[in-house]
Amino acid sequence: MGYGITGSNPQRSAHNKTARRSSVRKNIEFKTTDGVTLRGWHFIPDGVSGPVPTVVMAHGFSATKEIFLDKYAELFAQSGIASLVYDHRNLGASDGEPRQEIDPWAQINGYRDAITFAESLPETDASRIGVFGSSYSGGHVLVVGAIDRRVKCVVSQVPLVDGPRNAQRVIPAHLMSGMRAMFDADRRDRFFGKPPVRLPVVSNDGSPCALPTTDSYEFMVNVAGRATDTWINEVTLRSVEMFMEYDPGAYIALISPTPLLMLVQREDHLTIADLALAAYEEARQPKKLITMPGGHFAAYIDNFATAGPGARDWFVEYLQPAQ
Repeated sequence: MGYGITGSNPQRSAHNKTARRSSVRKNIEFKTTDGVTLRGWHFIPDGVSGPVPTVVMAHGFSATKEIFLDKYAELFAQSGIASLVYDHRNLGASDGEPRQEIDPWAQINGYRDAITFAESLPETDASRIGVFGSSYSGGHVLVVGAIDRRVKCVVSQVPLVDGPRNAQRVIPAHLMSGMRAMFDADRRDRFFGKPPVRLPVVSNDGSPCALPTTDSYEFMVNVAGRATDTWINEVTLRSVEMFMEYDPGAYIALISPTPLLMLVQREDHLTIADLALAAYEEARQPKKLITMPGGHFAAYIDNFATAGPGARDWFVEYLQPAQ
């Protein structure tokens, strides 16, 4: 099954001005300010001496770093840009409890701690740090770019920009009251020490799940799930409640003067395309929009030939010194 229309031909880019390089990947780990160990990879351009621009990146809702983030990091390295790629707390290789709980504000703090860790590395030019996020993390980097001025460049791919409105579009109205009743019951149970309720991230049998779209199931189970054993088809119910309360697009006008690139799939009905486009209009300069045909997950596969170089060129333009 495809995830978008193939055959995109990116225009001649800033990448053509730089030599093609490979990368060296090292395992890394660091502690957050509240003591949770996060783990990931450090991609360093091969054959480059001295500190280099560095991009900090993590994945979307429930996803782990093995789900194609290495493709972006390797592409950035070809233009002399390092990447710090890690799993959010409670997911994948990183520590944190409860497992499979997705707290957007804890993940935002994780990004900021990852930036601090990147600054400490001898390979990092701390004056040239960018952030990349996709899907749920595409929303996170809007917040991080607005509140953390250490960030000098932002790339937001297929972002969630408005959790409440997105939920209204994805969850049928007749199911919403039942969903809220589940949230309330779970909160009461947790108050009295019971374990959190859990549900699948995706499902194809009509049972409640966090991402209730057909393409979500096809991608997460048939593509991501076959690519890695680090992804688990489970989240806490509270993760969905927090998703529905999260509004990262409220920060988008505050990102400027930090440059913002937004990558949007035109037929995205998971993180709704028209909501992302409306949020982009609220952003101030410098900014750039790249739209691509296809649904939410096409950016990782069918449209990577556009999305990857688009992100790379934005980082080259704003993080690399003049050639």
